[in-house]
Amino acid sequence: MREIEIKGKKIKLNEEGFLVNPEEWDEEVARELAQLEEGITELTEDHWAVINYIRNYYLEKNLAPMVRKICQTTGFPLKYIFELFPSGPAKGACKVAGLPKPDGCV
Repeated sequence: MREIEIKGKKIKLNEEGFLVNPEEWDEEVARELAQLEEGITELTEDHWAVINYIRNYYLEKNLAPMVRKICQTTGFPLKYIFELFPSGPAKGACKVAGLPKPDGCV
């Protein structure tokens, strides 16, 4: 298990970089995960649109949304979501959004 430190607080990550305790997520954690785990130096408004949709969906339904639903809701084509999150919407976007690793995500 790894740890990152943000403003003096240690946050635990699993071996794949997902938060061990998703309730520790906040926007600062998202920025750090984006940079450290995904190589994203700046989260744009489009990044936040995806992150916020995924988080809200997860908090409401206790599961990550299907990729098709992310595209429909944000209006972004799948290709663009992969540009925003190079490791993909399931792995990269969910990781930055502080969700547990989605089922079926390799």
